[in-house]
Amino acid sequence: MNNINKQAKTSTQATVQAEAVSPARRDFLRMSAFTGGGLVLACMGAGGNALAQISKPVASIAAGTADFVPHALIRIGSDGTVTLVSKQPEIGQGIKTSLPMVIAEELEVNWKDVRIVQGDLNPAYGSQGAGGSTSTPTNYNEFHRLGATARTMLISAAAQTWNVPASECHAADSAVHHTVSKRKLTYAALAATAASLPVPDAKDVKLKDPAQFKLLGTRIGGVDNPSVVTGKPLFGIDVKLPGMLYAVYEKCPVFGGKVISANLDHIKAQPGVKDAFVIEGTDNLRGLMPGVAIVAESTWAAFSARKLLNVKWDDSKGADESWEGFAAQAKKLSTQPGTTTLRKDGDVAAAMSKAAKTVEAAYTYPFISHASMEPQNCTAAYNAKDSSLEIWAPTQLPESGQNLVAEVLAMPKEKIKLHITRSGGGFGRRLSSDFIVEAAAIARRVNAPVKLTWSREDDMRHDHFRAGGFHFLRGAVDDKGKLSAWHNHFVSFGNKVIRDGKPVVQAGSGAGLSGDEFPGRWLENCLLEQTLMECNIPMGPWRAPGSNVFAWVFHSFIDELAHAAGRDPMEFRLDILGDKEIVPGTGERGQPYHVGRMKRVLQEVAVKAGWGKKKFARGQGQGIAFHFSHRGYIAQVAEVTVSKQGELKVDRVVVVTDIGSQIVNLSGAENQVQGSVLDGISTLMFPELDIQRGRVVQGNFHEYPLLRMKDSATKVDVHFLKTDFPVTGLGEPAFPPVAPAICNAIFAATGKRIRQLPLSRTDLRWS
Repeated sequence: MNNINKQAKTSTQATVQAEAVSPARRDFLRMSAFTGGGLVLACMGAGGNALAQISKPVASIAAGTADFVPHALIRIGSDGTVTLVSKQPEIGQGIKTSLPMVIAEELEVNWKDVRIVQGDLNPAYGSQGAGGSTSTPTNYNEFHRLGATARTMLISAAAQTWNVPASECHAADSAVHHTVSKRKLTYAALAATAASLPVPDAKDVKLKDPAQFKLLGTRIGGVDNPSVVTGKPLFGIDVKLPGMLYAVYEKCPVFGGKVISANLDHIKAQPGVKDAFVIEGTDNLRGLMPGVAIVAESTWAAFSARKLLNVKWDDSKGADESWEGFAAQAKKLSTQPGTTTLRKDGDVAAAMSKAAKTVEAAYTYPFISHASMEPQNCTAAYNAKDSSLEIWAPTQLPESGQNLVAEVLAMPKEKIKLHITRSGGGFGRRLSSDFIVEAAAIARRVNAPVKLTWSREDDMRHDHFRAGGFHFLRGAVDDKGKLSAWHNHFVSFGNKVIRDGKPVVQAGSGAGLSGDEFPGRWLENCLLEQTLMECNIPMGPWRAPGSNVFAWVFHSFIDELAHAAGRDPMEFRLDILGDKEIVPGTGERGQPYHVGRMKRVLQEVAVKAGWGKKKFARGQGQGIAFHFSHRGYIAQVAEVTVSKQGELKVDRVVVVTDIGSQIVNLSGAENQVQGSVLDGISTLMFPELDIQRGRVVQGNFHEYPLLRMKDSATKVDVHFLKTDFPVTGLGEPAFPPVAPAICNAIFAATGKRIRQLPLSRTDLRWS
């Protein structure tokens, strides 16, 4: 241990990206956030509706400058540079570009003058998560107010300088203009004066008319794009610290297993290895699991030594689990009443007995991995002098990571500093913080900067998976062709947790069904039941949790019922939605459902796709689906060709979205929708994890294929409906309708129903 300490001194200066490593930038973030530099406005959390002055105005944030810092997220330099801090984690969703655009729009700043830096975890910034498509709706209104407040102060500074009424002045192109005299002052020239002014009352700050937006709704390339395509260091895996060591962490292949013994002395003797040790860990399946850490001079040395590691494991009860066993158990449970009744309206049995036609079907889908491009990694540096930790992590939920480290290592949160790096994909995986606490525990043990890197096999076999599930469905239509009854017994998975001092089985993320799920709330006769199978498999949020599979199940089965009724699938859906404009939510977490918005996107996608107006040859067909997910209303039509040999080609997917009154960045929005469609096709067609003896069988992409170009959609048409509703996110809502639209199109083309995922499990050949 002492040798390690001599060789590697803790440093707070990491190389990740050029703009993130300069001392000046780090000083700016620290000072503007914590020392009252400039004029600082509080950014309220979600639900906040005001801005308040929280520090006395001063002319600069550092000696020798006259910069205007109206908020911890905004700095206008005396050289004309406008620096905006992006406080949300960037995981490829484009938020590092789009949210600063909102401030820049109201600030009336020329985009070429804007410099964007990634903010670290900082309580001055408010919420800093990236998940659930919440970044935009959480910050959109407040960011408008921030930009408008700064603009108002700059106009006041100019009016004071010219000794004219502020009403005669307006801001444009990074300057304030006097309408009467045609004079102008740049923001750079006004910075010092503006910094001395008091914050105006919120009621005196006027927001721009959306009709006057110049930046929002246009196409702006991602601010990191040049660095990404030229291979500049941006990501967590790129972090470098002086004297840094490299670590790997071997966990039990059976979830929850513990270390009995390991050949540590042999590993320590390997070239480049500095230390190897057991970490006892905790019982939290999504926290610090027990394992063996190997710390070396390089990643190669650590990975090479790991191949020689011999660990005797206590596999735990999880070793008895298998997918085959779960499937058999689910089938048996399906013949019994559900253990939980989620919704019970009317008399389903009576409606079934009177029905003109009934349909019964079982839908299944497997556990799958997030498989993000960048495997989990984290760099941590422990300082023994003041017992502090500094962490660099590609995380979606930085505060959660800080909290987990504080809890597991029994450290004050104030002693844990966390830097947010760009993530090479997330899809919900980086909402968990297991990789962060692993790196922190290893770094504290060796008292040196350490980068922990997972292998692809680690990433796939120790993921927090999308839960598998089994839906046993019965539906009925009456003699008028209307849906008259619906029964779903959902058998899924849960982990045992302690609640109020008692052990209970809690549904895994995405494994819990709401009683409000469509078509619940719409039918007189509806029975939704659930039974959880306890398992030792860690589950976590996976892009559009729950919705990503529920939409496939429900809209595929609705299609079956439409076919049984002899109805057009779109008209059948419109009929179910009914005439109410809004259907209220029920239960503790129920959300109101705006039927009018969904009907409009459904009708619009039918028009855009030419629904019902095309003639398709055998082997070709159209399918339609919609879903309300993460505040977004989305409808899609897929067109496919299936050869006689069973080869599928997705010819076109037409998407119509309603995510509110404003598309922030048109380029980013189209990218999100197109990416969702391609991700949806990939997830439909290929990935599945088999579990045998409590172990995930698949370990790398040769066993876990993802979408290749030849299987991609030929065309994805994206259409946005601009409505009067609040702006919402787009990272997730376009994903759920993809699979059912394609599967319904496959049925139209071949007559084959897809009731099992992945699609590769079904023989699509026809004659």
